[in-house]
Amino acid sequence: MPRISEFFGIVISMYYGDHHPPHFHARYGEHEAVVAMGTPMVLHGKLPARGLRLVMEWAALHRTELVSNWENARLGRPLRPIPPLD
Repeated sequence: MPRISEFFGIVISMYYGDHHPPHFHARYGEHEAVVAMGTPMVLHGKLPARGLRLVMEWAALHRTELVSNWENARLGRPLRPIPPLD
């Protein structure tokens, strides 16, 4: 699973050829969540409140890059790193 960003102990990844709806995976310690990209929302899993707040802020800032990476993953192209949350 390619890592596309990392910030404050949170790792953001995407799978190649993953199922719809467009989403990414966020890991924070032993917690993991699958987050939809359209309107960021947790589809599966759970993150602590702080981690979830940071992931949602990051996703809102980088929606265009996330969508582009989703398309690249579906076409088997390399995924581009996305800047972390500052």
